[in-house]
Amino acid sequence: MAVTQIVAGVDEAGRGPLAGPVVAAAVILCKGGIDGLDDSKKLTPRRRSELEALIRERCRVGVGVAEPDEIDRINILQATLVAMRRAVDALDTVPDRVLVDGNRLPDWGYSAEAVIGGDALHPCISAASIIAKEERDRIMRAAAQDHPHYGWASNKGYPTRVHLDALRAHGPCDLHRRSFGPVAQALLDL
Repeated sequence: MAVTQIVAGVDEAGRGPLAGPVVAAAVILCKGGIDGLDDSKKLTPRRRSELEALIRERCRVGVGVAEPDEIDRINILQATLVAMRRAVDALDTVPDRVLVDGNRLPDWGYSAEAVIGGDALHPCISAASIIAKEERDRIMRAAAQDHPHYGWASNKGYPTRVHLDALRAHGPCDLHRRSFGPVAQALLDL
């Protein structure tokens, strides 16, 4: 009888924004999987939210976060890899294999494969994509309560016109990534 491998999918959300953390998720799918999984960017917010609830209820989930000061200190790529390590380490089960969306792997002891476009190819990575996106969006909506002028409730920290205008008018806050060009420029303009 063949032994089933425990496979975790890993993806991140938030590499491109000017503010907030980068969030990674690791998911080991439940037996039978979950219907309707896809790359989080292809799903409506409502469907993403529904799928997140199912994934969290039925699957094993780990989340890892790298905060803006960490991103500034080690750069966005390294912070993303750190968040991915933290996500896999947060699982309550050690996976036999890890599939990571993208072309880079963290430095770790897991048997792993980087899969370009993996969030559209492997359901476990799709599930991780959904968890990471929903978790990061929640963080940014909460941050918008303290910093409403940046428009984070809708732009989630991405460099939209509203966010850039507010950055010029109010300067950066503690959640901004000071190593990112528009934020660094806003600091110079103060």
